[in-house]
Amino acid sequence: MKRPTLGQRYAVLGLALPLVLLGGCSSVNSDTSAATEPTPDRESGGEASEAAATTPRLLLTFDGGIEVLDATTLETISTLELDGFNRINSAGDGQHVLVSTAGAFQVLDAGTWAEPHGDHSHYYTADPALTNAAFGAEKPGHVVVHAGRTALFDDGTGNVVVYDSGTVADGDREVREYTTPSAHHGVAVELADGRLVVSEGTEEARTGIRVLDANNAEIARSDECPGVHGEAMAADETVVIGCEDGVLIYQEATITKVTSPDPYGRIGNQAGSEASPVNLGDYKTDPDAELERPTRVSLIDTRTAQLSLVDLPSSYSFRSLGRGAGGEALVLGTDGQLHVIDPEAKTLVRSIPVIEAWEEPLEWQAPRPALFVADGTAYITDPSAKTLYAVDIETGEIWNSVELAETPNEITGVSGAAAAVSDDEHGEGEHTD
Repeated sequence: MKRPTLGQRYAVLGLALPLVLLGGCSSVNSDTSAATEPTPDRESGGEASEAAATTPRLLLTFDGGIEVLDATTLETISTLELDGFNRINSAGDGQHVLVSTAGAFQVLDAGTWAEPHGDHSHYYTADPALTNAAFGAEKPGHVVVHAGRTALFDDGTGNVVVYDSGTVADGDREVREYTTPSAHHGVAVELADGRLVVSEGTEEARTGIRVLDANNAEIARSDECPGVHGEAMAADETVVIGCEDGVLIYQEATITKVTSPDPYGRIGNQAGSEASPVNLGDYKTDPDAELERPTRVSLIDTRTAQLSLVDLPSSYSFRSLGRGAGGEALVLGTDGQLHVIDPEAKTLVRSIPVIEAWEEPLEWQAPRPALFVADGTAYITDPSAKTLYAVDIETGEIWNSVELAETPNEITGVSGAAAAVSDDEHGEGEHTD
């Protein structure tokens, strides 16, 4: 997503300069150069308009549906009704998200996309819509996007499906499939050369990871990861997998165990960045807690296989972790502040007040403040006030905010840019247990 220019920020705040994001839009049906110019390709139908630039959008779940907003103006584009507790993840193509519903990962078209045309792209917008495209899953779990490929994990069967991110809405898409020996709450990620890192375990115990080649033959494994949960990518295509006693690092065909300083030092949720070799993780030390509210985060340096802990002035939740464009480690605290950590110095460098203090609810499905980061902006929800804030990470400025019609729960976004292309012929979701 693009962070708005100064002129665009003045516009969304109601000042004199004009908003230009949608300037020059026209119906594609009026295009008289159809022989040389592209026409919008949209599986879900509906009239499309051409835009002057990418139009990033945000998607927020609430009890009974999903709200789609313009990421710059924060104006509501559409509200889609969908019963039940729904989870959302980026599908990896800049246009769609995957909605975890009962029995499937359902594809939602956010209504903003780009189509390359020679040395430039054309940009389009349309009304968001739930499509008929879906990936069947007994218990939809983690979704991981990397190197132009998206990996889905079905907790109910252990089935892994990997597809080229740009083909998410195509009915005839080619997929790679693999099923783990036993079903469990797991995760998978495909690397650029086709290697697949996948969790290992059963419904009773998760134990480690396996690494498969492009033909699904095992090439490496480790059973040194009790309670394996979640993954995040660091720089140089390094995979970090969370454990109840540290992490596993998979880099350059080698699996390395990094042990926590506490006998039980669980890292279950992470935020990685291609701009940084240091991953940000949570850190919990009480295996018997109904709900532990930690006040330390972990930093895993994948170059040295060292784990460091950073103290924060407050606790946080599993929806509190994010990364800035320069690799900054971000944590939304229960004190209402966005805490910015330098991952190299491993120190807290500043805290930005954003919302009122809050307490993490006991039920993980219940709404709580959440953090989503895109192109230099931290989007922060405040369910108690039904408000969404846009914060410039570099300056700390709250450059926009909006009161929402519904109580927000989860948040993600799409850039409206063209999908990344996979690196070869084979072509970040998090949640609590």
